[in-house]
Amino acid sequence: MNSRSVDFFDRQFAQQVATADYALNPFERAVLPYLQGEVLELGCGLGNLALAAAQAGCRVTAVDASPIAVADLQRRAAALGVALHAAAAELRSYKAVRQYDGVVSIGLLMFFPCAEARAVLGELRASVRPRGIAAVNVLIEGTTFMAMFDPAGYCLFGPEELAAAFQGWDVLLSRHEDFPAPGGTRKRFHTLIARR
Repeated sequence: MNSRSVDFFDRQFAQQVATADYALNPFERAVLPYLQGEVLELGCGLGNLALAAAQAGCRVTAVDASPIAVADLQRRAAALGVALHAAAAELRSYKAVRQYDGVVSIGLLMFFPCAEARAVLGELRASVRPRGIAAVNVLIEGTTFMAMFDPAGYCLFGPEELAAAFQGWDVLLSRHEDFPAPGGTRKRFHTLIARR
């Protein structure tokens, strides 16, 4: 993730930590019921989903580029004594080194240039065990809220690009949603959950 995006989220995460705002967002709430076994979350942010999955009995590895978010997640996981490993890492060059029962990426891939975003999506797919699930959420074309992006390094996916990337998998959920954003702009998302 580029430094402009990391700075944007570090400010947001610091504010959420200060106010103990750890509610699951709508995408995390949609994904949680599908998670079991070993779970990898790429771009975990504050780790609200990762922590909820660990509390439900999953063994979770959660990774994000924000040191503020990862440190807070490590603190909360330790306090709860759950099976969760959190680490800070640059994810734009993520390579699959093993497979998981569930791989989650909510709101991450659009912060990479398109070639890198599509490469990481391929690695994410490769990280899913047979009969495991992938849960991916991205901003798609039609999004007009651009304040969090570096103009030289982001990717708005095509409306059906995720569906095409998971062709041949069992689609468990596919949802397109629009949300209002500051300045009369819009965020347009596609969330896809698919079983390998």
